[in-house]
Amino acid sequence: MKKLLLFSGIFALLSFNACTSESSDGGTAKVNVRMTDAPALYDAVNIDVQKVEFNTGNGWQSVNVITPGVYNLLNFKNGMDVLLAQATLPAAPVSQMRLVLGPNNSLVKDGMTYPLATPSAMQSGLKFNWNQTLEANGAYNVWIDFDASKSIVQQGNGNYSLKPVIRTFSELTNGQIKGYLLPQAAKARVLVITPTNDTVATALPNIADGYYMVQGLNAGTYKVTFDADPTTGYLDQTQNNVNVVFGQVNNLGTTTLTQ
Repeated sequence: MKKLLLFSGIFALLSFNACTSESSDGGTAKVNVRMTDAPALYDAVNIDVQKVEFNTGNGWQSVNVITPGVYNLLNFKNGMDVLLAQATLPAAPVSQMRLVLGPNNSLVKDGMTYPLATPSAMQSGLKFNWNQTLEANGAYNVWIDFDASKSIVQQGNGNYSLKPVIRTFSELTNGQIKGYLLPQAAKARVLVITPTNDTVATALPNIADGYYMVQGLNAGTYKVTFDADPTTGYLDQTQNNVNVVFGQVNNLGTTTLTQ
């Protein structure tokens, strides 16, 4: 009888350990991290990207950048992006991400290069939210979207600092608007505005052909304003009731501003 109880206890213990091991091993998911940018009126905004980190609830997990070094944010506008890192993460909720930067950050404006200071509070990395539950064997793309124009702050002494304004979106939360805005002489920009009159995204059309694209929009209805530089004499235009649906691109066609 004692032997039977002993074997029963050992079997129960082994069964418990097996279940515990199985439940704690939830599998992994693949994550591709891409970087894109909202436009800015500078010659270049260079950031020195060294690592990407994820907060999976058990501390920060660090992932090396595929090609660490300096990236000009202004190269990645109107739908352009760059693959920064590929990560294998535990299948679990992710709440935050951060970029770890090196020291070689700079701004080029009117042909002049200025060091781009990073506040000491950000030395551990530029932190931002990405709320996503990773499923086992899943594959995810996440975009880090800088707003370069809002991320650069001019100091009183004429120097510049980086105070990043960043949002993230994935394929599941990527509503898009695209089109062409002419003529180039209007020096116009594209503003995407919510019904409460909040400008949530901007775009500068490509110089060559006027093409623009805005990504990472929440599903909903917006107005899109084509805002000409007032010194050019061209008139603004607005298109109302522009619908955005996740996973789709709303093509607004060609808009031509007049004087």
